[in-house]
Amino acid sequence: MSGPDKPKVIGEEWSDERVKSFLFITPYDKKLNPDYQVLIKAYQAMRAGDFDRFLAFFTEAGRDLNALGTDGQTMLDHVSEHRRSGDYLEALKKYGAQSAATSQA
Repeated sequence: MSGPDKPKVIGEEWSDERVKSFLFITPYDKKLNPDYQVLIKAYQAMRAGDFDRFLAFFTEAGRDLNALGTDGQTMLDHVSEHRRSGDYLEALKKYGAQSAATSQA
């Protein structure tokens, strides 16, 4: 958050440690799938390049890239709904993400 006492930071480089820190996010609600929650938080916070790096760490850790959200969508389904998400979609597909319809077939 920026303001008079906090200047806006643009183009800040994220270290691997900062990117990996998203692996340890825990859902506030027990109904949420932890893997889906981590993916959502990373998608919301990261630029596409950092998200791509995160997905490498995520899959390397054996996490479920096709985890379902409470709405029955995978991360690929969710990101597909956003017009300017092309780079994020490419990253998800690169690591094997599938839509809910495909992963349940």
